[in-house]
Amino acid sequence: MARQRTICVVEDDSAIRRGLVDSLEFAGFRVHACADGASARRTLALAELDLVLLDVVLPGMEAIEYLPELRALRPTLPVILVTARGAEEDRVRGLRNGADDYVVKPFSSSELLARVEAVLRRSAERPSDVRALAFPGGSAHFDRREVVLEGGEARALTEREADLLAYLARNHGRAIEREELLRSVWGLDPRGLDTRTVDMAVVRLREKLGPGGAEIVRTVRGKGYLLGESAKVER
Repeated sequence: MARQRTICVVEDDSAIRRGLVDSLEFAGFRVHACADGASARRTLALAELDLVLLDVVLPGMEAIEYLPELRALRPTLPVILVTARGAEEDRVRGLRNGADDYVVKPFSSSELLARVEAVLRRSAERPSDVRALAFPGGSAHFDRREVVLEGGEARALTEREADLLAYLARNHGRAIEREELLRSVWGLDPRGLDTRTVDMAVVRLREKLGPGGAEIVRTVRGKGYLLGESAKVER
């Protein structure tokens, strides 16, 4: 049986969002729906997705400006921009910033579904999203939120711990600031918040990763956290 594909719909207009969700679900897709920038950032950072329908103008997010960040985070995730703007300049800017396609409101369900299927076909050979993480002394499995150490000991990860480790894995090789982690993993506006929330979560995560936890999730002084070079991301 074919795997059910998952699409994230990011649209602040409730009527349009409901229509998109209904059309996609009727066509056999599983759908995550987001109404604003904060929920979109969290879902796009953490959920297992096959494609994103992203409205250009959202509360808390300018999608075209966000695209380079999304591309750095998830370079293989197909993105279709959805907007009321029809100007050629906006279409070109969106495509140059990393969108795979661009549809202008109003559009029919049949047109949208045709574009979705076309983009999914073009992206079929892209490497998949992160599935697991191998490291000296064990491995982490994101589908079941579990760390398995050498010798077979299994340690359950909380949803937040798994999300945090997955975010670091998707950004392997880049030091992540605490503020970015608060925004993308916790879904919080970091302004005025105590970043020790992140530090305490890292402490707990390192404990579950075993004796080498501090080398797997490394501290970068003055910056934040980085997935260690010894960790190998499996897709």
